[in-house]
Amino acid sequence: MRRLLFLNGIKAFEAAARTGSFAAAGGELNVSPAAVSRMVHLLEERLGVALFERKANRLAPTPAGRAYQSGLTPIFDALASLTAQVTTPASLRVLTIGVGPTFAMRWLIPRLADFRKEEPDIDVRITTGGAAAPFADDWSCGIKLGDGAWPGFAAEPLFAADLLPVCTPRLASPLKRPGDLRGSSLLRVAHSPDDWPRWLKAAGVARVGARGPEFQFYGQAQQAAVDGLGIAMGIRPYIDDDLAAGRLVTPFELSVPKGMRWYLVYRGFQTGQRDFAAFRRWIMQAAAAPSVRASRTPGSRL
Repeated sequence: MRRLLFLNGIKAFEAAARTGSFAAAGGELNVSPAAVSRMVHLLEERLGVALFERKANRLAPTPAGRAYQSGLTPIFDALASLTAQVTTPASLRVLTIGVGPTFAMRWLIPRLADFRKEEPDIDVRITTGGAAAPFADDWSCGIKLGDGAWPGFAAEPLFAADLLPVCTPRLASPLKRPGDLRGSSLLRVAHSPDDWPRWLKAAGVARVGARGPEFQFYGQAQQAAVDGLGIAMGIRPYIDDDLAAGRLVTPFELSVPKGMRWYLVYRGFQTGQRDFAAFRRWIMQAAAAPSVRASRTPGSRL
């Protein structure tokens, strides 16, 4: 016999612990904050364990509360997913992927036709989900750049995020050594200000600063490089297709790890769902395929 104590209270506690307040939990559950507080209090009485420390303007889970919530949230996620499967028409197969705009445009979308050939009945939906975006409830999976540590989620590595300068063949031709970058227009990405300093340090180049137009996303800087505006710090795998097509070349051979990797991120229970399993199998194979060998200008060094 399952010993399930006061399911309404358990649901109220999980929502409050996850959102950080009784008010936010009440909005999610469509009840008043006072009702959430009352249900949590009754749950604590029945369990004989304090789940929250009630402080001024702050709701802090106790160690027991944190442990309880970390186990409950995946259970509720799995229950919601199971309910969606049961209530969704058998003919409708939807896979929602949270991914940043540049990764989607530069790598995923150009390869989705291959996945569609293998799984034509799966309706693939791409939604915004960059590195800083929270994992949405309706995502089947996400593709994120990071260190692989997303508590509560499984993360499988896809690519190493390696950095190397890229530009048009015309701009690359006079560049024989990294020191020749002095005075060049070095295109920057606002959220990754350490990319150029990291590469220049590895190349042993001093007194060269990244001075050039700044862009919000890697994809914008890469397109600017294609258009001849300057030299961008490319990141794998964004640059692979442009290198293969000859739109960009690498003036130097040196490739420097960014210190992070790309990961396929998902909730553990998703592995049992056939549509996600098919996508996971496909993207792992696609990621393992050899990347294009970078085109370099004759005489380039390092």
